[in-house]
Amino acid sequence: MGTAWEGPRVFRFSTNALPEPARARAVRTLHADPRLQTRLEPLVPLPNHLVRVDIVQQALPALGIMSGMLCGLRQHIEPECSVRAGNDHLFLGVNLTGVSLARQGGREITLGSGDALFANRGNAGCTISRPTPVRFVGLRLYRSPLAPLVAYLDDAELRLIAHHSEVLQLLTRYVHSLVNGHPPSTPALQQVVATQLYDLVALAIGPTRDAALVAQDRGVRAARLGSIKMDIVANLRDGNLSVGAIAERHRVTPRYVHKLFESEEMTFSEFVLERRLEHARRMLADPRFRGRTISSIAFDIGFGDLSYFNRTFRRRYDATPSEVRHSSGSGLPIPLPGVDADRSR
Repeated sequence: MGTAWEGPRVFRFSTNALPEPARARAVRTLHADPRLQTRLEPLVPLPNHLVRVDIVQQALPALGIMSGMLCGLRQHIEPECSVRAGNDHLFLGVNLTGVSLARQGGREITLGSGDALFANRGNAGCTISRPTPVRFVGLRLYRSPLAPLVAYLDDAELRLIAHHSEVLQLLTRYVHSLVNGHPPSTPALQQVVATQLYDLVALAIGPTRDAALVAQDRGVRAARLGSIKMDIVANLRDGNLSVGAIAERHRVTPRYVHKLFESEEMTFSEFVLERRLEHARRMLADPRFRGRTISSIAFDIGFGDLSYFNRTFRRRYDATPSEVRHSSGSGLPIPLPGVDADRSR
């Protein structure tokens, strides 16, 4: 499914610091920026509209992810006849908020909040206009890994996927967790995540029978787990955070949640504890929280027992909370097994 690459590759661009007259010029040449991780279709400013761009682009094997906000722009997707052989990309874009208008040939589709569009290039290409602010996530896909998974891939050049699609919601949450969380750090993990995303895209637009069976087990499980992890991280301060509450929010059983974590050789409780300890370590090392007591930090992130916090913190980092705070204040690094080591690779 493509050539593996080493390390996360990210490209960021924003017009926020540019004066209005300079924004249009910067946007017109953005697609030629050599720092882009994957190809970007040309963006054309719409007349008499405020132009705003704030995007992040990431690359996985045979897959590109772009997220952020676009406003006052038309994006032109070139027709197949204009694309070099072997470089045929397909697109799936999700409107998180806002309204987009897609046109191809004589067909026009309006996307509201939560809706998604799957687009082939077709013989005429297509355009996506965003006259007002649209928050979005978009996937650039390759035909060769997707074609075996999807029934009738070329039957419709534009496909609307409505916001109430459960698979689309899973896909959106999974991409959100990748964009806002920790990206996969090794080529092997990158390949796994890319495969899971192709599974979810296939399920969203219409898989073959065989692909549906595989994708349900592989892509859907990964997306549910990613969504649950993101929910946990967002609610660490809830001292009553439980597997039952998480399961109810995600409309699954507690046993299913446990099985998802077992697939990664950990328990629900271990994941919650690890995330709380990481959060505590960051707060203790941050000068902005120097005025907070250690006990208030522990209770604030969901620990109900200070002695348990101190004991598990020391076991995890081989240092007490006080030592971490003192060492960060003096400029001496504290070794953090499994956290900083992973990020420095």
